[in-house]
Amino acid sequence: MQLELLNEQGQATSSVDAPDTVFAREYNEALVHQVVVAFQANARQGTRAQLDRGEVKHSTKKPFRQKGTGRARAGMTSSPLWRGGGRIFPNRPDENFSHKVNKKMYRAGMASILSQLARDGRLAVVESLSVDAPKTKLLAQKFKAMGLNSVMVIADQIDDNLALASRNLANVLVVEPRYADPLSLVFYKKVLVTKGAIEQLKEMFA
Repeated sequence: MQLELLNEQGQATSSVDAPDTVFAREYNEALVHQVVVAFQANARQGTRAQLDRGEVKHSTKKPFRQKGTGRARAGMTSSPLWRGGGRIFPNRPDENFSHKVNKKMYRAGMASILSQLARDGRLAVVESLSVDAPKTKLLAQKFKAMGLNSVMVIADQIDDNLALASRNLANVLVVEPRYADPLSLVFYKKVLVTKGAIEQLKEMFA
């Protein structure tokens, strides 16, 4: 598989050989959907909690007299039948939302995403990415010169300057190959991979 090699102006100057096992796989939509949904589900903290009728804040006073009103009898406003009352089967904070995805399936799903990005022209290679100082402005100017406004960078090495310069840019994510996730790959419009990161991605997903 041949991937475009971009210069600092965002122009394709040449091409780079990339392993077909990672960047030339057939697109498996069902598998990609499963991997992305599992990633989102596993990121949930599960801290939501609902109250039962004994936990809601309410008065224990009888809302109205038992007979003569024509309404159904009621003893407390905490009844699940009432608005603002407790839930019959409330959600608890220890609810488990995790999805299990086998390692082989995850690797195949990530390779499928990378391959489709390469076919769509959303994935390219750069020699390296660095800035001289930990200044957000410097990195923003570099991406502007390349014509990129929504980009994910997969770099083999991230120094302090690059990490500090990128963390305050809203539509920029700079990660090492081991931290690349399926949701970010799908979300960002352009994915830049450094030459050194290609070999690491091959070891992880081939």
